[in-house]
Amino acid sequence: MKTIVSPSLLSANFLDLKSDVEMINRSEADWLHMDIMDGVFVPNISFGFPVLEAVGKYCQKPLDVHLMIVHPENYIDQVAKSGAMLMNVHYEACTHLHRTIQQIHDAGMKAGVTLNPATPVSVLEDIITDVDLVLLMSVNPGFGGQKFIENTIGKLKRLRELIDKSGSKALIEIDGGVNGETAPRLVKAGADVLVSGSYVFKAQTPEDVIHHLKEL
Repeated sequence: MKTIVSPSLLSANFLDLKSDVEMINRSEADWLHMDIMDGVFVPNISFGFPVLEAVGKYCQKPLDVHLMIVHPENYIDQVAKSGAMLMNVHYEACTHLHRTIQQIHDAGMKAGVTLNPATPVSVLEDIITDVDLVLLMSVNPGFGGQKFIENTIGKLKRLRELIDKSGSKALIEIDGGVNGETAPRLVKAGADVLVSGSYVFKAQTPEDVIHHLKEL
C-alpha cells in the first residue's frame, strides 16, 4: 500500500484558500488534514467550523479533522455535518475516551486518537481495537514549522508492535516536521499516513512534493 498523504491546511495561504484547495484536488493527496485549535488545549487559535464547512463543500478529498481542543465530544455533530471522513481527538483532552469514540462512530465517521509527544503509547492498550487511526504528534501541538522530535521513531515502532499484537486495524498517522528527510524514516518505521504542512504548502511545486511523499 502506498503511503497516505494528508497535507495540513494550517500551512496554506489563508488569503487564498480556494486556490490551495484546488491544488489539493488536482494533486495525488489522499486526504486534507484540518487542525482546529481553541487557544486553550494548545497555545494557538487556527480556524473554526465555518471554515471547515466551506472547505468541506469545495474539497474533493476526504477531510481528516484533528481537534486540538478541550471537550471535543461537544462538537461531534458539527464535525459530521461538515462532511468529515475522520474525526481525531486527543487522548489528553477526553475524560471518557471510549464513549467519545463510540459517539464519533455513531455519527458516521471514522475515529482517531492523538497522542502528544510526552504521552506513551501504552495508554492505548484498552482502546486500540476500537479506533481507526492513531496520530502521533512529532512536535508539540499548536504551531506549524517546528523541529521533528527524534523520539517519535522509537515511539512509532512501539505503536506498530501494539497494533500488530492486538490485531487492531488502526492506521498510524504522523504529524509534525514531516519533510524529505524524516518522511522516509517514518514510513520505514511503520507509518501509514503522513501529515505535512510547511513542506508541502511552502514548496515551489506542492504537487511534486505530494507525489514524492506518495512514492515512499
